[in-house]
Amino acid sequence: MKQIPYWLDTAPALPDRSGKDLPDEADVVVIGGGLTGLSTAYHAARKGARVVLVEKDKVGSGASGRNGSHCNPGITISPAEARKRYGMERAREIYDAFRDAVDLVEELAVREKIDCDFHRAGRLGVAFKPQHFDAMRAKQRDLAENFGHDTVLLTKSELRAELGSDYYHGALLDPLGAALHVGKFVHGLAEAAEHAGAEIHERNAATGLTRTPSGGFLVETMHGTIRAKQVMAATDAYTDKALPWFRKRLINVGSFIIVTEPLGEARARDIIPNGRLVVDSKNVGHYIRLTPDNRLAFGGRARFAPSNPASDVKSGDVLKREMTEIFPQLAGVRVDYVWGGMVGFSWDRLPHAGEAQGAKGLYYSMGYCGHGVQMATYMGRAVAEMMDGKPEANPLRDLGFPKVPVPFYNGTAWFLPFGGAYYKAKDRLR
Repeated sequence: MKQIPYWLDTAPALPDRSGKDLPDEADVVVIGGGLTGLSTAYHAARKGARVVLVEKDKVGSGASGRNGSHCNPGITISPAEARKRYGMERAREIYDAFRDAVDLVEELAVREKIDCDFHRAGRLGVAFKPQHFDAMRAKQRDLAENFGHDTVLLTKSELRAELGSDYYHGALLDPLGAALHVGKFVHGLAEAAEHAGAEIHERNAATGLTRTPSGGFLVETMHGTIRAKQVMAATDAYTDKALPWFRKRLINVGSFIIVTEPLGEARARDIIPNGRLVVDSKNVGHYIRLTPDNRLAFGGRARFAPSNPASDVKSGDVLKREMTEIFPQLAGVRVDYVWGGMVGFSWDRLPHAGEAQGAKGLYYSMGYCGHGVQMATYMGRAVAEMMDGKPEANPLRDLGFPKVPVPFYNGTAWFLPFGGAYYKAKDRLR
């Protein structure tokens, strides 16, 4: 069993981008080599900016290579909650951005000829409890009437044609949901950013950031200091002490994934006949899909613990038990991959992006709450536009990070095991 992400293991080999000399200065320094940083670097370089990206490991080594490889429209909060918080017009603008984000991933894959298996597989939101299905019925109506987004409601009996399991009580099918090979997409976007003129420096973490008296910043790294006119913080759940203000505004949650041995075409289609992406409605839920080579990728929170080799194995055991509870026909299947990673959640369960208050020229985008593949890509472009003097390009403008509700919180979510136990208990009460 390999303890590395399937998506990175099965992507083309990366070139070595470490050991290069930093230039003395740049127009834009991007901190972080995931999808947010790569998209920012790509779009800013295409505008003619001199861009330098620094990454403490390899591009895509954080959340961008460790996710479930889903690329779906829709926001983490419900459409009704979005309308309540922000009003109809603003809620629609935010919702449209999440939908447009999937289109942007497709557009980039086509424009840059990134062979990443992108296709509109459709997303099945499956109902764990009967009352969840009732909520889906209301959500379908809300999406159609207020957001111009058509979905298909499937009863439990109708769902059997889409899923080889009787575990759920119906589903909401969004035909715009897309699957892709995220490892190939990350690698392709890095190459596209370099072709546009951006420099990528791996194994070179940013260690400090200082505002200069004349404007701009000094970005201290493991291998030198670079002067920048503008800086993009693109670190999300992997934000460290070099950016403490952002670190304490995110809750970083572990998420874990197992991938089975190849199932073969017939067995794979028995599990998910039409190759949909599957996300369940539990509080501590699962995200499920077939891989391009007919394995089952099965992910979830599993344990509210950090990701490390020992923890990942324990989480993999939990996920296999849960997988066979949903799909008993997979009881004897071998697990070939297990890995974990961190997901950045904001306190209000929406991403946040913009120019840092009181630090002109310092930009950020983070807190994707499990929607990072498409929204990180989209917000990278939005921030590049902001840097070019177009603040209206940011659909999340003026939201602002909410006040941190935990006194003395410094970015270590000590309370997660207690919260996880509470929500798992709620799931068990059927």
